[in-house]
Amino acid sequence: MTNRFTLIDTDNEIYRDKFEFQSVGQRDGVRPARYSMKRLRGGVSDGVDVVTIDNGLISMDILPTRGCSIYKVRCGDVELKWDSPNMRPVHPSLVPLFEPNGLGWLDGFTEWFVRCGLESNGSPDFDANGKLLYPLHGRIANIPADYVEICEETNKKEICFTGKIFETKLFFKKFELRTNLITHFNSPKFTVRDTITNLSAELKEFELLYHVNTGQPFASPEGRVVVPFDRLVPRTDVAAENLPEWDKLGPEITGSDEVVFYFEPAIDTNGICKTMLINAAGNRAVVLSFKRDSFPYFALWKSRLANADGYVCGLEPAINFPNTRTFEKQQGRIAKLNPQESRTFELNFEILDNSEAVHKTESEIKNFKTKGKIEPKPIKEWSQIN
Repeated sequence: MTNRFTLIDTDNEIYRDKFEFQSVGQRDGVRPARYSMKRLRGGVSDGVDVVTIDNGLISMDILPTRGCSIYKVRCGDVELKWDSPNMRPVHPSLVPLFEPNGLGWLDGFTEWFVRCGLESNGSPDFDANGKLLYPLHGRIANIPADYVEICEETNKKEICFTGKIFETKLFFKKFELRTNLITHFNSPKFTVRDTITNLSAELKEFELLYHVNTGQPFASPEGRVVVPFDRLVPRTDVAAENLPEWDKLGPEITGSDEVVFYFEPAIDTNGICKTMLINAAGNRAVVLSFKRDSFPYFALWKSRLANADGYVCGLEPAINFPNTRTFEKQQGRIAKLNPQESRTFELNFEILDNSEAVHKTESEIKNFKTKGKIEPKPIKEWSQIN
């Protein structure tokens, strides 16, 4: 049996306020799947829609108003989120993306999972006269979805969230992002599958990076990451100083600079790179897997500020490094789409909730790859800041 719920459809003027549904597709004492949508009221969150997908084991809060980012994920006693100084989801109308310093994107940054792109995804880019060309991390995370749907296939025990977002500008671009979040009843796994289509009659260039941001208590100072790599490069001199502990999250340091490492990810025999963030006790982990054919680059971001100021660890698969768009184009890392051409990107997540599973997965990653090359300092082809 198929249950399909259209929650938002701007073409047909559909908006389902306060939607709730409980599945009848799960039995034998298993907690049923539940789906809901509500609109937040008051403060900076006023007007932000939240869609909750609960498969019976894990629950995910998705924000259609903010580019279908994932605000947080819960699985038993595991909560994947971070404590942004912004405190709660911010309506895009209150995010000054194009303020002169190019950093307005940070006014709305709160989500565990967020996309950066599509026209640009890196540092603010300015022309020779200091005029802002491209703001930090692009626009896609601050564009509301035009279409949102939940589809439940009870025979396959599958749940699929679909969102459509359009990033457009007259004379410049016309992109469609179709996202599917797919999970199964009572499963600790979910998949994000994004398809980007160039709707223009002309060839267009794009960039794409995913921020997967986890903070305390899961990402505590004693936590660590596992990233198999062929090459690791510190983005800055500050990161170079942290090289001996690149895989450790490290203590809170008030007023510290961010630490970023760039990677050429290593893959297994199936072309998959599997990364992990492991908690301090080693009995909980979130696993992020992706194909290197889709994501040839990876970044690890550590903000070691006090938790009140945004202590967080970011795992970031990407098609380019988050330098300025001008620099990335000079290095040949800008992607292109012909008219009506599409590209699909897939990220797979799994939550591990016991030390045996964590140890087994970490061993699998380390067994297929010997240690790659570590550069002692930034290199000019990868890092614009050196």
